[in-house]
Amino acid sequence: MAREVIVSVYLFVFRILFSSFKLFPQKEKTVGVASFGDNIFYATRSLRNISNEEIVILKDKSCRYDFDESISDVVMFDLKHPIDYLKSIYHLATASNVLVDTYYGFLAAVNFRHGTTCIQLWHAAGAIKQFGLLDPSNEHRNEKAIDRFKQVYRRFDYTVVGSEAMANTFNKSFGLTNDRILRTGIPRTDILINNKEKQRIYQELKRSFPIIARKKVLLYAPTYRNEELSAYQLNLDIEKLYHELSEEYVLFIKLHPAISNKLREFYSDFIYDVSDFDDTNDLLLISDLLITDYSSIPFEYALLRKPMIFYAYDMDEYKVTSGLIEDYENQMPGPVVTSTDAIIQVIKEDDFDRNQINAFAAEWNEYSDGNSSIRLARFLTGTEEEEKEREEALI
Repeated sequence: MAREVIVSVYLFVFRILFSSFKLFPQKEKTVGVASFGDNIFYATRSLRNISNEEIVILKDKSCRYDFDESISDVVMFDLKHPIDYLKSIYHLATASNVLVDTYYGFLAAVNFRHGTTCIQLWHAAGAIKQFGLLDPSNEHRNEKAIDRFKQVYRRFDYTVVGSEAMANTFNKSFGLTNDRILRTGIPRTDILINNKEKQRIYQELKRSFPIIARKKVLLYAPTYRNEELSAYQLNLDIEKLYHELSEEYVLFIKLHPAISNKLREFYSDFIYDVSDFDDTNDLLLISDLLITDYSSIPFEYALLRKPMIFYAYDMDEYKVTSGLIEDYENQMPGPVVTSTDAIIQVIKEDDFDRNQINAFAAEWNEYSDGNSSIRLARFLTGTEEEEKEREEALI
C-alpha cells in the first residue's frame, strides 16, 4: 500500500511537470530513454547519418552504455541529478520522436502532444520468459498497478520487432494490435551481420584478451535472478571445468547488469569476468560457444550460427516464479542441461544440431538482416517511402 502511494505521488508530480513543459514549442527532436542502451545507440547513430535533427539520450540510473556525444546530447534521467531530471522531462515534452527500450512507469503519467511518436525498442529480440500482461507476478499485484501497466503499453505508438514470432508475443504481452508493430528488425543485430565490423571488434578485443588468439571462448551469460542482488551463486563447478576444458578453452563470464558484486578471482588463466562490458554483442562475436539459461541472448547469438548450451539447473523453480515459455526444453536451439558434468559432456562430444540453430535464427530474426537501424531511422524521418522508390528505380 505504501509503495502505491509513493508511486501515485511520483506520477502526479511528473504529470504536472510534463504538462507545464508542453507549453514550450515542439521541436524536430528524437529523445531516447535508455536503460539498456544498445538498440537506441544503433538507431540514433543511423539517424544522425541521414538527419541533422536534435538527438538527446536520457540515461536512467541503470544504464551503463557509453553513448557517443558527437551523435547525441546525453542527460542523466535520475532523481539524484535534479537539474538533469527536469531537463529530461522538458525534452520528453518537446520531442517529435521518443524511443524507449524497456518498461518505464512515467509513461503512465504523460499524454504526448499530437505529432509525437513513441516507439518501444524492447531490449530482447525474442521471448523465453513471460512478461507484461502475462507475467506470473501480476497475480500478486493490485488492480491499480495492472491498470498502470496497461496505460504504459498504450503509450507505445509502435513496437519494433525482428520477427512475426516476436510480433505475436507483443500482441499478447502488451495487448498491441498489428498496426502498432514496426517490422524494421532489431537495430543492435546489425553488427552481428557486418563482417567488417566483426573483424574490427575481434582485433580490438584481442588486444585486451590475447588469449582468444590461442584458445576458444566459452561465454557464460546467465539471466537475472532476484537472489543474485544480495548473494550471487555461480552454480558452476569451475574447478571441474578447468581440469576438463582449460587446455582448449577459456571461460568468459558476463553477469546480468543488475548484479553488483564481483566474481572471486580464481583460475586467472582460465576464467575472465567480463561483466563490465556494456555491449554484449562484442562478447558474442568473439565467443565460440554460449552457455546461458533463460536470457534473450540466444535470439541474437543464433545469427552467428554458433552452438549454445542451456544451463537450466533451476528450471522447475523458474517456471513457477518467472514463467517460461511452453515446451522450453524443446524450443531452445541447443541441449538443455542441469549440471556441470552435462555441460562438459556436450562440449566434448560436440553434441549440437546446427540445423536447429539455423531454424531458430530464421524464425526469430526474419527482419534483422543487417539494415535494421537505417530502416528505423528512415521511419523516424518519414523518408522510408522515398528510399523505397529510389531503390525500385535502380532495379
